[in-house]
Amino acid sequence: MVPHILIVDDEPNIVMSLEFLMRKAGYTISIARNGTEALEAIDRTAFDVVLLDIMMPDVDGYQVCRTLRQRPDRTATRVIFLSAKSKEADIQKGYDAGADLYLPKPFSTRQLMDKVKDLLNPGAGTKPLNQ
Repeated sequence: MVPHILIVDDEPNIVMSLEFLMRKAGYTISIARNGTEALEAIDRTAFDVVLLDIMMPDVDGYQVCRTLRQRPDRTATRVIFLSAKSKEADIQKGYDAGADLYLPKPFSTRQLMDKVKDLLNPGAGTKPLNQ
């Protein structure tokens, strides 16, 4: 089955580039442009991975992640925070909310793709970034 990924970000350029990358890799993509849309999408669909921004105008990414983690029917969903918030306290707050991974912006798209692949195929492993 083709993995289904939800991209949650209020910045159109980031959404467009992530959507392009993920579709090119063969994934099915859904998009939410804010936290409210993300929560509605998560109610309707069990995603394999959620790429989640933190700073959004209505419901922030931390709350989206906490809500997702409270759902017993969504325990298999992996969450990757993609955020400009790069202080240690922000990163820790992301992991405390239930994130599987936290990548500060700007991030390497190659690293992101490798990490998505790793989360979708635990144990398969990818080659080191410098190769």
